[in-house]
Amino acid sequence: MLSHPTLNKLHALRLTGMVKAFEEQLRTPEIGALSFEERLGLLVDREATDRDNRRLKSRLKHAALRHHGACIEDIDYRASRGLDKSLMTKLATCQWIREHHNLLVIGPTGVGKTWTVCALSHKACREGFTARYVRLPRLFRELALAKGDGRYSKLIKDLTKVDLLVLDDLGLSRFNDEQRRDLLEILEERYERRSTS
Repeated sequence: MLSHPTLNKLHALRLTGMVKAFEEQLRTPEIGALSFEERLGLLVDREATDRDNRRLKSRLKHAALRHHGACIEDIDYRASRGLDKSLMTKLATCQWIREHHNLLVIGPTGVGKTWTVCALSHKACREGFTARYVRLPRLFRELALAKGDGRYSKLIKDLTKVDLLVLDDLGLSRFNDEQRRDLLEILEERYERRSTS
């Protein structure tokens, strides 16, 4: 009898995880064997998990990773790419991001540098950090447009706030003076405050 008003209140409070868990409990006759505290614990756990999943989804969407499915657990160390498994395991802890260190991934074309950095970024998002993937040629075009329409300061601020900024395609072509100044501005604002790769 009280289930519908309770569900309505949970919806109004935007406790969607609790709503799902409560509906499942209503459909499960054996749930009566659990104490009130156990049932409440299940509701709270479901809400916390639901919120964590929504935050992760939001962080991954904002990260705009080039390889959405790249996961650190999927790295194949059998391929001859020169990856050190112990180093990758250490990087996967994200301690380097906590300490605001930078990471430079180098190697020949086609060995999976972008995929590897996307996998590290994905892991960072799972650990609660924000990340953003940008290709430098596109970023320089966006910065030039932002200077024209007055968004330059906001764009620089947005790039400065993200915990891990991935700058891909660095060094593919020579920078002009304006591009060097823009890149220096971004790196200077992030220095010892955030991580860049």
